[in-house]
Amino acid sequence: MAAYNKADLERRMAGAVESLKGDLSGLRTGRAAVSLLDPVMVEVYGAHMPLNQVATVSAPEPRMLSVQVWDKSNVGPADKAIRSAGLGLNPIVDGQTLRLPIPDLTEERRKELAKLAGKYAESARIAVRNVRRDGMESLKTDEKKGVYSEDERKRHETEVQKLTDATIAEIDAAADAKEKEILGK
Repeated sequence: MAAYNKADLERRMAGAVESLKGDLSGLRTGRAAVSLLDPVMVEVYGAHMPLNQVATVSAPEPRMLSVQVWDKSNVGPADKAIRSAGLGLNPIVDGQTLRLPIPDLTEERRKELAKLAGKYAESARIAVRNVRRDGMESLKTDEKKGVYSEDERKRHETEVQKLTDATIAEIDAAADAKEKEILGK
């Protein structure tokens, strides 16, 4: 049985790109978007849970987010989680509702967000390279087992490299687009 599976490599590389796009959508550009709070994890009931599992998040105004916490005892932990998430947001507690005004982005904050986008992109590139490495190792193992000849292995390695290059180009394009959006270029 061959260990090399091109479809699995494609799926894993596409997963890295989708993960990057999800991370980038959480970086704000001065507009209120509920996806901004996706990375926020709240410690409630002895576990870490995504904010959207303990509250309803909405954007009632272009520069305001509203977080309606379902359980009154979770208001404090939700407030703490949002403040410590590094998003530059300071919730205003109003009963069981947290109001989050979205401040204007300063040039310094834009540069920080652009750096963060770059870090997310580099993590995605590393994930893709790890998938490539796994594919290359499985091809070498298959060659040793006699599943592929040396020529077939080299042909498949070329395919894996082309897939890797295309996926990294897609990651770079997504990161560049987000960086331009953040910096207002």
